[in-house]
Amino acid sequence: MATILPFKKPEKKTPRKGLCQHGYHKWAVCKEKQFDVKQGKLVTVYRCERCGKQKVRAH
Repeated sequence: MATILPFKKPEKKTPRKGLCQHGYHKWAVCKEKQFDVKQGKLVTVYRCERCGKQKVRAH
């Protein structure tokens, strides 16, 4: 008789990112760095709570 192998569900490629892989980030203001020395301007750093991606906006 043949050996029967147990069936396993395929794992997700990026389980932590969730909706971020489709471009739906959850942006939160990061208050650690508020002044950019190179530009000499106040900046707002946004960090995604799910995946850690950052974006910067100058004022």
